[in-house]
Amino acid sequence: MAKEGEGEAPLRRLRLLSLHLDPSSSSSYGGSLALVPCGGGGGGAAARRRRPSAVSVAELTEYMRGRHRGIQMRVFEFFASRPELATPVEVATAEHREICMRQLSALVREAGIRPLSLMDDDPSAYFAVLEAAGGVDISLGVKLGVQYSLWGGTVINLGTEKHREKYFDGIDNLDYPGCFAMTELHHGSNVQGLQTTATFDPLTDEFIIDTPNDGAIKWWIGNAAVHGKFATVFAKLILPLQEEAGGSADMGVHAFIVPIRDLKTHAVLPGIEIHDCGHKIGLNGVDNGALRFRSVRIPRDNLLNRFGDLSKDGKYTSPLPTVNKRFAATLGELVGGRVGIAYTSVSVLKVAVTIATRYSLLRHQFGPPKEPEVSILDYQSHQHKLMPMLASTYAFHFTTLYLVDKYSEMKKSHDDDVVADVHALSAGLKAYVTSYTAKSLSVCREACGGHGYAAVNRFGILRNDHDIFQTFEGDNTVLLQQVAADLLKQYKEKFKGGTLTVTWNYLRESMASYLSQPNPVTTRWEGTDHLRDPNFQLDAFRYRTSRLLQSVAVRIRKHTKTLGGFGAWNRCLNHLLTLAESHIESVILAKFIDAVQRCPDENTRGVLKLLCDLYALDRIWKDIGTYRNVDYVAPNKAKAIHKLTEYLSFQVRGFARELVDAFDLPDLVTRAPIGMQSEAYSQYTQYIGF
Repeated sequence: MAKEGEGEAPLRRLRLLSLHLDPSSSSSYGGSLALVPCGGGGGGAAARRRRPSAVSVAELTEYMRGRHRGIQMRVFEFFASRPELATPVEVATAEHREICMRQLSALVREAGIRPLSLMDDDPSAYFAVLEAAGGVDISLGVKLGVQYSLWGGTVINLGTEKHREKYFDGIDNLDYPGCFAMTELHHGSNVQGLQTTATFDPLTDEFIIDTPNDGAIKWWIGNAAVHGKFATVFAKLILPLQEEAGGSADMGVHAFIVPIRDLKTHAVLPGIEIHDCGHKIGLNGVDNGALRFRSVRIPRDNLLNRFGDLSKDGKYTSPLPTVNKRFAATLGELVGGRVGIAYTSVSVLKVAVTIATRYSLLRHQFGPPKEPEVSILDYQSHQHKLMPMLASTYAFHFTTLYLVDKYSEMKKSHDDDVVADVHALSAGLKAYVTSYTAKSLSVCREACGGHGYAAVNRFGILRNDHDIFQTFEGDNTVLLQQVAADLLKQYKEKFKGGTLTVTWNYLRESMASYLSQPNPVTTRWEGTDHLRDPNFQLDAFRYRTSRLLQSVAVRIRKHTKTLGGFGAWNRCLNHLLTLAESHIESVILAKFIDAVQRCPDENTRGVLKLLCDLYALDRIWKDIGTYRNVDYVAPNKAKAIHKLTEYLSFQVRGFARELVDAFDLPDLVTRAPIGMQSEAYSQYTQYIGF
């Protein structure tokens, strides 16, 4: 026995060494000991078969680009042929605004792009144009969104046929530049609390638009400061009651078309006061202004009356019975803005990751003694910064494509379940993706060292222009609360036997399967095949979401007894935000797994599987405390997840160049000298005059 004991110690040391070299070697599977170099793939026989030997950029690009890449290339080629329309690196606010307007006018009137027609006929084509415009200049993408998603979108989605006939062509061809006047100085996210009023005057058959106090001034209104001629104004519809009754009735927030400048002279119209919101942190190509209305009269027909109408004799009618239902229907038609922001945010992340990855491959520093310097992307710390981010970018790409498809389905079907699904999904993805991108932009800048600080290399511009994405079209914290509220509603419906909308389908399965004690054997499995199994990954994400949902429901019920509904919600707010983020991550992973499984080319599918595994395991590791606290993952399994995450980052690094090339970003979009595909240093030195 003594001799056997003496022999076991070196064997244990050998086994530990093999685990360092190959994280897939796992005693939990009882496999034979094998020393596999890191460069050889590792992961056991099955994992080795899954690891692709090479990446076809053309195949990967073809699978990712979608059916509207043609119209995007049309936009890119147009601006590449018109260098005088390029936005300079250093540009004053007034000049930037005029360049941005010239860019939009040229896109519509010279390149022949008709964004409102695209949005009406094929929303996915419209979002492709929006992404391409943002690639030229994020200010251009936002200005296009204000004109067509917001101003144009309210007219065609909240109005009726008479509004379409009168305004559609003028909005589409840019003869009628307009604004979306919802946000007020004192009220942004709480739209039902808006104070601007639209009082009906039956004697003249007009509405009188008024700003009752300074807090009701419309603020941050894009296109208002310089270029807008119309505004969709959100205001409370006030109806005078019969003389014998006296007083007035508040019918809730409605949308009204209000001309703000003369169509010919561009002079500000009587009763309207417009001020410039001034220089901003970013997006200075967009002219944000503040609007005050002093007894501005508009025809009754300027009420966008799809969900509420008023006859000449002052009789109000609506297909919806309550103020809250009308309000919900109105906001539900405006989710296209959030869809566009989530989609565009991913494109900004692609640019940043591309620049940082290409530079990290180009830049060499230090290395073994008396040997050549190595690429900084060969350092594990740099891989840890950028490779999970690259995987997340792919995950977001496929999920936002799914969101656009669901939005297109919603516009065609008007199915209530799809409407509810898109509302919650667009809120959650907009909040999650924009927050992730905002943080990642700083990481990418730091990953490029001092050269990332040069304005020409884009990170400062991208960071400043994108930052507001976390705030407009709904503050991210507020949007996540909407997701949490919908989850709680769906949870309640589950136990009432009701139906669940598409996104929440996994709640159809018994909550007990997620909330029971974890299988003590499964919690210890640490083999690579198990950890890379999409069923394990998805179960882990959904288990976390289900536990969070069940526990916050219990907490809210408990606190409601003593604090009331609002107090209980506020007491549990951080818990609710974590729940919403967990759910959105579950959706992102599910859509990424679907994209991997649908990929027809085996080698491309293998590359996407590698990225998907890295995304999933990196997210599990970042929240490993939660999984350990509920004994879903044993200590040895947690270590295996960490080790495999680092190893997958190393594997992805081997394909990093091809993976960013597959985004198919033209130089017009990337622009940063350090982010070029070749001769980056040469272009960088030429830029400063060498």
